[in-house]
Amino acid sequence: MEKFHSFTIDHHVVPQVQDDSSITTNLLSPTTSSSSSNSSPTTTLSRYENQKRRDWNTFGQYLRNHRPPLNLSLCSGAHVLEFLKYLDQFGKTKVHTQLCPFFGHPNPPAPCPCPLRQAWGSLDALVGRLRAAFEENGGNPETNPFGARAVRLYLRDVRDSQAKARGISYEKKKRKRPLQLPPSQTSSPPPPLPPHIS
Repeated sequence: MEKFHSFTIDHHVVPQVQDDSSITTNLLSPTTSSSSSNSSPTTTLSRYENQKRRDWNTFGQYLRNHRPPLNLSLCSGAHVLEFLKYLDQFGKTKVHTQLCPFFGHPNPPAPCPCPLRQAWGSLDALVGRLRAAFEENGGNPETNPFGARAVRLYLRDVRDSQAKARGISYEKKKRKRPLQLPPSQTSSPPPPLPPHIS
């Protein structure tokens, strides 16, 4: 019997079919169960942690549905790229083609037949969560497929092409650095006062 599960990316629910076999969150050692057997009080996970867990399970499901099925230990940056391109079909961000009269316009005045894609920001955040989940589930940071050079280059290309197509800028926001005083104005304790003579 098949069960239907879903995940959310770019504020869009994507249905997935899952077989009756149980899913573990630790794909590197499938014998490990994700539930704890001790009776510790349950803790509420943050929204980020919940999303990371859902993304991790979704990627695991994608690997199991892959033909032939893939083991996470054999997964490479190429498989991550395949997954990201697969997700494009569920995107909601209009990305104009170069032939479209609205190419480069952030707010087109009329509809057009250009494709919907995953927004760069959504893909970037997804890769960040999966990169962290990989390492939290026992993966070696040096072999993390989500940190592969090909994935970084793909994300950069998506960012640049969407910026041109949509007429928007993805300039990196500069962090405000705390105001630092020159060494002569640092807050050191004042020198002791001379003793008062009476």
